[in-house]
Amino acid sequence: MKKYKVQKSPFVVPTTDGKLIEEHFGLSNQCELSIAHMIAPPKWSEPFQIPDFDEYTYIIKGKKQLIVDGDTIVLEAGQSIKIEKGARVRYSNPFDEACEYLAVCLPAFSIDLVNREEI
Repeated sequence: MKKYKVQKSPFVVPTTDGKLIEEHFGLSNQCELSIAHMIAPPKWSEPFQIPDFDEYTYIIKGKKQLIVDGDTIVLEAGQSIKIEKGARVRYSNPFDEACEYLAVCLPAFSIDLVNREEI
């Protein structure tokens, strides 16, 4: 048995907000962590959440704004951040260009673990 897996066709997560989410590894293929390529369109945002997983984000292009436990942070291309589970966080792209980034969650992202607040 081979000790590697090449991902040629990631799972495209259906969204209604214009955000592209391509999950390369995660719950869709029984992995303990998730790795996703994402593109957040200009003026995109999502509600606050208090996830039960650590999330690492690396910005490829553009900028992304985060509010983490009351602190506002803007990440630019080449920068990264780790948000520890239990932090209250809101991700957004209030800027005029799309933001392309990678996200890694441990344990793997699950809608049951994200704990999004109602708008």
